[in-house]
Amino acid sequence: MKFGLILNSQFVAGEDPAQKIRELVDQVRAARDNGFDSVAVSHHYLLTPFAMPQPLPLVARLAPESGSMRLVTNIFLLTYHTPAYVAEQVATLDVMTDGRFVFGVGLGYRPEEFEGMGVEMKTRVSRFLEVLEVSKRLWTEDVVTHRGRHFALTNASLTLRPVQKPYPPIWVAASGDPAYERAARVGDACLINPHASLATVERQMGLYRKALADAGKPFPAEAPIFRECSVARTREAALGDAKPYLLQKYKAYADWGLDKPMPKSESLQAPYEELVRDRFIVGTPDECRAELERYHQRLGVNHFLLRVQWPGMPQKLVLPQIELLGQQVFPWLRK
Repeated sequence: MKFGLILNSQFVAGEDPAQKIRELVDQVRAARDNGFDSVAVSHHYLLTPFAMPQPLPLVARLAPESGSMRLVTNIFLLTYHTPAYVAEQVATLDVMTDGRFVFGVGLGYRPEEFEGMGVEMKTRVSRFLEVLEVSKRLWTEDVVTHRGRHFALTNASLTLRPVQKPYPPIWVAASGDPAYERAARVGDACLINPHASLATVERQMGLYRKALADAGKPFPAEAPIFRECSVARTREAALGDAKPYLLQKYKAYADWGLDKPMPKSESLQAPYEELVRDRFIVGTPDECRAELERYHQRLGVNHFLLRVQWPGMPQKLVLPQIELLGQQVFPWLRK
């Protein structure tokens, strides 16, 4: 099993962004020193009410502090960009990180982002697929000529190539059923969302496995999942420490329409206890170990990306969790 830390790079009004980035650097150092395998950053544009630094410069800032950990975009919103931009940026980051970059990608779902980036939302799937297809060609072919629905290239060459061959791992994010099938076809792994219940994800992983079989592909050796996590010495403290920040974050998700592709039973505005149950990893180190093992057994996942901070949560509640996970949860599971 592998374990990653998802950084909260969404800042609330009144917080000093420069100070918050310094705190993220401290979290990366703590994760490195406590045996984490990866760190991950997220991506949005025009993210009212939060302030958010962009992920690719943030990855570059964090890379020197990360030791041997891999650096993951969870996720990069592929649909808004051109293949040339994506191929160049990913190759650059893979070189800068000595081949430790993982390219997690997704469609995007917020109308204001599509409008702001000048992209029609109804074209998001076809654009996503075309950007990914052409980027792969730029990473692997000497000369690329392409005439597609959205993009054109003539005798284009990428002279800076990724360190990893043929290119960094591509993890495709999935929420709705079609996304799981799409991830099987075009990704190296399916990056499971944090907001669906275990039962829903278990059903959707059945779709993913079938789509893999239809495509003649094996189940990936590395199978990632994103989960919210709160760990403390007592279950009451773990629940209480996370509650105000998780509820605010999931209200924002609901306001943005993140739950639209999900089953109606998966409301993101459910009461707190219901929201946590079979969805988040919350409790003592023993309870978190048991939950992580349960997900591993039922889904086959083996790379857990855990987010232990949400907008507004102070650093004093974050660093102890990183230490608890690294010292009292992960070693037992690795055995």
